[in-house]
Amino acid sequence: MRVVHERHRVMTTVPYTRARAGGGTEHTGLTVDRIRVDSVPHGCDAVIATGDLQGIANSPWGGDPVLLGIAVTDYITVWSEQGLLPPPERIGIVLAGDLYSAPRADLRGASGDVADVWLAFAALGGPFLVGVAGNHDVIDDATVTEIRPDAVLLDGTEAERAGDLFAGISGIIGDPRQPGRTADAAFLHRLDRLVANRPSLLTLHEGPSGEHPGQLGNPLIRKHLEQRAPPLTVCGHVHWDRPVSRLGTGHVLNVDDRIAVLTP
Repeated sequence: MRVVHERHRVMTTVPYTRARAGGGTEHTGLTVDRIRVDSVPHGCDAVIATGDLQGIANSPWGGDPVLLGIAVTDYITVWSEQGLLPPPERIGIVLAGDLYSAPRADLRGASGDVADVWLAFAALGGPFLVGVAGNHDVIDDATVTEIRPDAVLLDGTEAERAGDLFAGISGIIGDPRQPGRTADAAFLHRLDRLVANRPSLLTLHEGPSGEHPGQLGNPLIRKHLEQRAPPLTVCGHVHWDRPVSRLGTGHVLNVDDRIAVLTP
């Protein structure tokens, strides 16, 4: 999955509510971008990558607000019925972490159980479901496997799905005594080991900095990836207005507060 060019096209937005800096809530929109790639894995007509869905939203079918990621899966079904997307069973899913919100979306940085979000994406029935945990997610391997036996929570690990090798690291670089954090030396050692195996797609929660202004990230991660970057690295944690950047011979795709629809 190599990005053909850095331009992206906004397909639509999903209205949702999130915690506002300084307290309270605010209404905003989750951008849905279409990005062209040279190919997608076997059995797919598209791949959806998303992350940092830290809010609540109403399903397009009504009812009480739910975690944004759960509402997104209902929207995917609707968009498929409208012909905007392929059938859900032909869409692979990549999750970049931080899928939790406080129930009333009134507390920034809340942490909690995201099993229901993984379950909702699993229920779409696509060819594969892979992802990493963010530093605010409560989820583990056993739970993901129970949700769907072939789903994969990546954390310094790799898995072959749909004919491609997926690799990933959960969490962020930081004090390992804190949840969702790994010391920099250990994180970078895992990263070096994974990219040496040449994955088709690398998923990180905390990603590298980009080459354009405003594309913030971890320069250490970028330094370790530049010389042997995978074709595509998906990440989140900090938001980029411009979601794509070149990285070595590949690209970085930032999906913080974004749904990226990758189509050939």
